[in-house]
Amino acid sequence: MNDRSKRTDTVSRIIMAPPHAVYRAFMDPKKLVAWLPPTGMEGRIDTFDAREGGIYRMTLTYLDSDHQTGKTSDNTDVRQGEFLELVPGKRIVQRIVFESEDPAFAGAMTMTWNLDEVPGAPKLRLSPRTYQ
Repeated sequence: MNDRSKRTDTVSRIIMAPPHAVYRAFMDPKKLVAWLPPTGMEGRIDTFDAREGGIYRMTLTYLDSDHQTGKTSDNTDVRQGEFLELVPGKRIVQRIVFESEDPAFAGAMTMTWNLDEVPGAPKLRLSPRTYQ
């Protein structure tokens, strides 16, 4: 077991949308690829089965040639997720596996997305992200 397996990150962000709308943005592959890819990348959903035990596979591609090397190939990052728990409008728990021949990038992590109410907006909380 390496040091990465013990890492936990927590991030919070206020999203000005109701919890059910944020939840739907996770459960709709067209919406997911519209907002999830990092700046400078575009996403493509290869497989998507939004149910507990269902999987999805996403390919992220860098848009220009001035980028860091991708984790899966020179210009792509491929990840496969499994939906471990789905509570509509409340929580999404996923296990995500990154495809890479480089051990520094390969591996799995568990992500828990909690949609917590705050005055005036839901609070989208990502916590914890644990590498396994």
